[in-house]
Amino acid sequence: MEITADIVKKLRDATGAGMMDCKKALVKAEGDFAQAEKILKEMGLAAVAKRAGRATNNGRAFTLVKNGKAVILEMACETDFVARNKDFIALGEELCEDVIANGYTGIVPEMEAKVQELITKIKENMSLKRVKVLDVADNQLVSEYVHGEGSLAVLVELESDKPEALKNDVVKEFAFDCALHVAAFSPRYLTSSVVDKDYVKEQTEIFTTQTLALGKPEKVVPGIVQGKLNKHFSEICFLQQPFVKDDSQSVEKVLANISKEVGAKLSIIGYTNFRVGVDE
Repeated sequence: MEITADIVKKLRDATGAGMMDCKKALVKAEGDFAQAEKILKEMGLAAVAKRAGRATNNGRAFTLVKNGKAVILEMACETDFVARNKDFIALGEELCEDVIANGYTGIVPEMEAKVQELITKIKENMSLKRVKVLDVADNQLVSEYVHGEGSLAVLVELESDKPEALKNDVVKEFAFDCALHVAAFSPRYLTSSVVDKDYVKEQTEIFTTQTLALGKPEKVVPGIVQGKLNKHFSEICFLQQPFVKDDSQSVEKVLANISKEVGAKLSIIGYTNFRVGVDE
């Protein structure tokens, strides 16, 4: 059977393989299109194995909130060029949909298979790095934010004692601003009450030593140390940090004011922050 340019192009469109690889596969398959596709897939899997050792320091983060679920996902690749590739982006979005539609709670073989398939087409190593899935109850709102070219993504979880308050535009705007806040300031903890006790102990000892070295009377040292701790918490704890849209108020103060405005008790119950290439 004659191997025409049209059938070579058709095979290339169907598989994403190079023109020469398509022609070689068709020749080997004696013009059988289906067999040529199979040959290319086998060739692709071999190529994937060769690429598996390449570093994947670039990538993109994705989010999706839908049908009572919220998902945040990071997909890694070798170059920032591929991170901007439309097929790479489309796959990340598709995988988020898959997670919600199929009730996945993490990375599963079916998802990895789709990544492997894209590797054969783009010819660059890539991987699913991490996925987190949240259940969103009727009295909860999850706000999402993806920065720029997907270099970081954020989910922020709000809860209300009155579910109808979550439909208020003021609350929705605040929730989105909180996602912006996390993206901007990368808090280490949600609030000071959940800071690791060993860490608090260590900081207390450091601040005590510093204060005593200044020659302060011992009776005032505890108060000074507590002030230093509170200031430190305002730097590392989400709720105690100055709010991104008004640094004269803490996040928790703005939250309290909005709760009063809408007549409901609002709480920020959690947040997730994926920065590409950084495990947080």
